[in-house]
Amino acid sequence: MTALLDSTRATATAEALIATPNGPPGSLVGIRHRNRTVLAATGACNSSGDPLTTETIFDLASLTKIAVTTTLLRLATLGSLRWDDLLGDYLPGTACHPDTTLRDLLTHRAGLWEWQPLYLANDDPWCALTRLPLRYRPRTARHYSDLGFLLAGRVIEKVTGTHLADAMTQFLTEPLGMSHTGYGPVRGPVAASSCGDASEREMVASGSPYPMVLSGATLRQAEFPWREQELIGEVNDGNCAHAFGGVAGHAGLFGTANDLLVLASALATAAAPPDRATTARSGAPELWSRALTVDTCRDGPDLGQALGWRSRDILLPDGVHRLLWHPGFTGVAVGFIPDADIALVMLTNRLLTPRPVPTDELWQRVCAGLLGATAHTTSARPVSAP
Repeated sequence: MTALLDSTRATATAEALIATPNGPPGSLVGIRHRNRTVLAATGACNSSGDPLTTETIFDLASLTKIAVTTTLLRLATLGSLRWDDLLGDYLPGTACHPDTTLRDLLTHRAGLWEWQPLYLANDDPWCALTRLPLRYRPRTARHYSDLGFLLAGRVIEKVTGTHLADAMTQFLTEPLGMSHTGYGPVRGPVAASSCGDASEREMVASGSPYPMVLSGATLRQAEFPWREQELIGEVNDGNCAHAFGGVAGHAGLFGTANDLLVLASALATAAAPPDRATTARSGAPELWSRALTVDTCRDGPDLGQALGWRSRDILLPDGVHRLLWHPGFTGVAVGFIPDADIALVMLTNRLLTPRPVPTDELWQRVCAGLLGATAHTTSARPVSAP
């Protein structure tokens, strides 16, 4: 496995992402194995052409969901909650089915809408969210939902009695030493994420891929102060930015490649099989119960969806391994392989390209590039994109 820690391979992988048709203007990739890390950055971090470096901070988009999941894992380890607790015990009055559990939220099986522009609602965005009727029958299938993780973030606030940003610091980033990860606005070497609200404005105007069901939203979109400037250090996600002040459970975090590798590596250690536990050491404090971490990494009723994380099988030179991973809309992804003590990260600014390559496609290229020419998905686990 030591051949994986090859700076030449990492650089070639980063450069290949940029060379992809409609590829991002900048890319940063990294791998961590047995406490050793290799990072490679290339290209531009914004439309002005400023160089991207391994220290550049990115809008992590839906990787925030992974941070929320891991914060909940810490609280579960402390005995403050259980995965099968009823959501209504923490957040009474939502439109969710009375039997909905925290596990249902984290596996995207609560029947919630995937997305709605809550910032266009006639009333308070939180009230608008809790009043939205369900879109699907609960527990019948996985339907990836930003709204479910908005609720999950609020559960953290209820359990801890603190603001989500403070809880994330106390129970996740500070214990792991993730000093460059947090909610915005962010200053310093930050990559641009997008050209304003272009993507969401188009989603609202077209009603695709999700029709709008919020009362008054159609009328408000014409007068809404859509952002048109390049977003640098300001969260890309519209609901997080416009409705929830930049702090939410589904999006809003900014961070670096190294911080993400620290998190993924620590989880790989916590979930490592017993026969590998003595060698797969990340150096991180033991924050999570191994049994709960293994449960977090286990697929639920839908193949390819664990608690918060997605999963797929990866073929490495020594055989097939299970990869836990998650993408983010801005062009970012992180993953780990528990039984091989491997963590991977990809950070790009794909939305600066007029017709951006899907994040999942970029991630597949990173897995192939960093894990070797023979690395590929060996069993398809179809799940929808963020």
